[in-house]
Amino acid sequence: MTTKTIWPVILSGGSGTRLWPLSRSLYPKQLLPLIDSESMLQATVRRVANSARYHQPILVTNDDHRFIIAEQLRQSGCDTTAIILEPEGRNTAPAIALAARFVQERDPDALLLVMPSDHLIRDEAAFAAAIDSAAAAAEEHDALLTFGIRPDRPETGYGYICCGAPLGAHNDVHQVDRFVEKPDLATAERYLADSNYVWNSGIFLFSASGYLEELAQFEPEMAEAADAAVSGGAWDSLFFRPDKDAFRRSPAKSEDYAVMERTRRAAVVPVDMGWSDVGSWAALWEVSPKDGKGNALHGDILVEDAANCYARTDGPVVALAGVEDLIVVATPDAVLVTCRERSQDVKLIVDQLKTNGRDEHVSHTVVHRPWGTYQTTDQGPRFQTKRIMVKPGEKLSLQKHHHRAEHWIVVQGTARVTRGDEVLDLHENESTFIPIGVTHRLENPGKIPLHIIEVQSGSYLGEDDIVRFEDTYGRG
Repeated sequence: MTTKTIWPVILSGGSGTRLWPLSRSLYPKQLLPLIDSESMLQATVRRVANSARYHQPILVTNDDHRFIIAEQLRQSGCDTTAIILEPEGRNTAPAIALAARFVQERDPDALLLVMPSDHLIRDEAAFAAAIDSAAAAAEEHDALLTFGIRPDRPETGYGYICCGAPLGAHNDVHQVDRFVEKPDLATAERYLADSNYVWNSGIFLFSASGYLEELAQFEPEMAEAADAAVSGGAWDSLFFRPDKDAFRRSPAKSEDYAVMERTRRAAVVPVDMGWSDVGSWAALWEVSPKDGKGNALHGDILVEDAANCYARTDGPVVALAGVEDLIVVATPDAVLVTCRERSQDVKLIVDQLKTNGRDEHVSHTVVHRPWGTYQTTDQGPRFQTKRIMVKPGEKLSLQKHHHRAEHWIVVQGTARVTRGDEVLDLHENESTFIPIGVTHRLENPGKIPLHIIEVQSGSYLGEDDIVRFEDTYGRG
């Protein structure tokens, strides 16, 4: 057992295109309950949170997801040291560099356990044993450890690691002979038959100082950018904001390309821990509970003579009849149908949505905000209706609109409304009108969620027609 403190670092910056339409850029897969009732992020944090084994974890994410992540952490009862907000996505190596520099300032001898937020790990005892082996090797040899998953099939969607000789007296830890890119099927079958090859999991353990030393050698601009970004950073409530200009000077590279494939200190812990990156609908089908005919079903699904399908609905009833090996996913605003073997092609559909200027890849009909949610229920020329939910004690920004008026109808709870110079409380079945250009605010002073129906009318109804004068959540 290591004598050094292990600081978990959880990377949560993914955009989630491969599980569309359930995953959207503003609500990606790590925030979704794909396997059971907790989200992938909550499951990842739970493995390492509130434990004497680890320091309180650090999360690295972006501005768009910060309040959703904070709320999910609150719901799960997990404490964190900080939520570091990347000014922009620069791939995994700069994100890890930010966390390493942040931790090094507070604990120069710390070990970092770096994990993606969206991986499934079934065997947590095996996971913990692998952490112990990696930590001992990192402390004794100052090695940079990664975790290799023992393959159970000839997978062409993962990179591989070829294990070399044991690292010192650690028979369960090996030097890295080489990293291998995603192979073709024949090569993957050869790797499966060779016990020296493991899947590259993208999970790492190393000392903060050792990692930063290697980064300074191989990517000095990245190391300098991380140092300046953390030194010039500032706290914003529970969020830590690195200096934007400094961070943007960093090259954009993955951790493997920046450091792990170049360092002579790389080592690997082979482990069988029920791991999956849940990187496609086919992968989610693989790890989901199934009925007697191999179907994984979630939601209101009817089945007649169907086999080996994944079907999920968050909207209308979905019926499968006389089909096999299909992926069928329905949300309130989109339906995906594909065969399991082509599920990776979903990202091509997302590319089409982007090219065509659509927004079904950006958000769901229910949009999450720090104060609650809103859902567009109808829209047409010069009008739009929304259902708005405001959590107890929360409030929207003090704002006005140049192009739209709003009519609010309370359907549940109590609404405190600022309208120009007056403040009034509205209860169920009461309403108010906000003319164009009038400063206004909506808040919930009660102890239950506030639900209102908002009817917008005007020449332009876009979300960017907001002038904020005051905002609890620091938005511009």
